[in-house]
Amino acid sequence: MATAATAGPRPAGRLRHWWRRRLAASMEHPLPQRRLFLIPTRFGLGWAVLVVVLLLFGINYQNSLAYGLAFWLFSVGVVVLLRGWLNLLGVTPGLRLPREAFAGGEARLGVVLKARRDRTALELRCDGARGRVDIVGGLGEAELALPTPRRGAQALPWLRLETRWPLGLVRVLAWVRHDAELLVWPHPVEEDEPAVRHVGAGLEASDFAGLRRFQPGDRPGRVAWKQWSRTGVLATKAFSAPPRRQLWLDYAACRGDPERRLSVLCARVLAHHRAGDRYGLRLPGLTLPQGEGEAQRRRALDALARFPATRPEGGA
Repeated sequence: MATAATAGPRPAGRLRHWWRRRLAASMEHPLPQRRLFLIPTRFGLGWAVLVVVLLLFGINYQNSLAYGLAFWLFSVGVVVLLRGWLNLLGVTPGLRLPREAFAGGEARLGVVLKARRDRTALELRCDGARGRVDIVGGLGEAELALPTPRRGAQALPWLRLETRWPLGLVRVLAWVRHDAELLVWPHPVEEDEPAVRHVGAGLEASDFAGLRRFQPGDRPGRVAWKQWSRTGVLATKAFSAPPRRQLWLDYAACRGDPERRLSVLCARVLAHHRAGDRYGLRLPGLTLPQGEGEAQRRRALDALARFPATRPEGGA
């Protein structure tokens, strides 16, 4: 029974997905006329009813004023429909993915619209997030705040563009399909451990290592003036930096459920990156070699985000 209940909606879901792909336009391509849809608003329906009523009134009473007003309102409606359709035709949508996103927060999804001429009052919608943009000088940009409730790779919803310009009689809309994916990092959870340095790089070259010959460009504060007064030879003081901390961040050494362990490791990655340490990451089934810098930070956080939701066997 349960199997039949879960398997039942699948054909309908596939049919809906197929139909939506048939209706949607492609990202990074100008919106074609066959992908634009005109839906009357309530105000537009009222406008149409008014035109019909005036026309019937003119026919019934042979009133030329009613005829004139009906045809004038009809012509205005046609012009508004055409202008709204042209306002969206040929717009080229594009996405700018956020550089980083943490679970429990929100991601700022950038939408870039391009067109050969200026466009007015374009509305963007994506999974409940809304934005408004005007295209000036061939380019318009807006940001949509999308919630990121959980970590992992998440497919972004399709984008919907619409406009009610100029009078709001009709909604001209288009759906834009894409295969963009957002990688959401775990929510960082700080853990009180003295072994983790949260601030200060500790890498300033401060240990005196000897003298070397002066080179143009050396700071005056590093010149050994006493040595110069005794020997007449300019020399520069050389200092050595203390060794960077080299350590491993281990999934097995953390406590709690898998999601909490990943959150703790996320906080440690951020802390050691700020401290300038050289670190590696050990996860069940994956070992990230030691490294440093922004590239290592992104590799570690991406690995945490892609870690399976269920703990592997032997993951302790």
